[in-house]
Amino acid sequence: MKSIVITGASSGIGRATAEVFLEQGWVVGLVARRGDRLLEMAQRNKNAIALPVDVTDASAMKAAFDRFIAKTGRLDALFNNAGVFGPSGTIDEIDVDAFDHVLNVNVRGMFIAAQLAFAQMRGQKPGGGRIINNGSLSAHSPRAGSICYTTSKHAISGLTRSLSLDGRDFDIACGQIDIGNARTELVDDLNARALAEDPEAELLPMMDVQDAARLVLHMAELPAEANVQFMTVMATKMPYIGRG
Repeated sequence: MKSIVITGASSGIGRATAEVFLEQGWVVGLVARRGDRLLEMAQRNKNAIALPVDVTDASAMKAAFDRFIAKTGRLDALFNNAGVFGPSGTIDEIDVDAFDHVLNVNVRGMFIAAQLAFAQMRGQKPGGGRIINNGSLSAHSPRAGSICYTTSKHAISGLTRSLSLDGRDFDIACGQIDIGNARTELVDDLNARALAEDPEAELLPMMDVQDAARLVLHMAELPAEANVQFMTVMATKMPYIGRG
């Protein structure tokens, strides 16, 4: 039975992805701060293991990974997903502490999870595994007023490339999925912000979050000799191609 740790598993893309993996019989480690949501999922499925922890807390994350490995014996995949959007605005409108918070969650948190997964995959027998980072269309083409989030997601593309290169000798593959406007709490919040500023604003086009979740499963289930390096999936009518 294969095993995966999913960060940010209490809501949005993380929760949808966890549900898809559980349906396919994977053992899933659920990492997020909202322990009540994780416990609710674990009560419904014996293969779900609730690991309530803040991804930015390195020692607590290490303890969570240790608990998971004690139950599963190995780690086949990590979906490095936890993230926050942060405040919207031009750079002169953004508080530095708010910027630090976004980088702390989106970059430090993903670094910690990847570090723990890499170490486990490198040392286990047989060795190897797969790390899937959740990037964003913002890693390629930012939307206005997203400087905190966009900066963090460019960093994740660098993390993905470095992990891919460094993991080759240890049979550790790394890929990135860049998801645009899956229907989640985060995108609903962006729409709410837009409506608050302009009640006549056109809402963002969205796609079903399950479509993104199934693609993460596809990436994770590839044979060891194949890897999706970068994948882009988005709501069809998003102005990503050619947007200003």
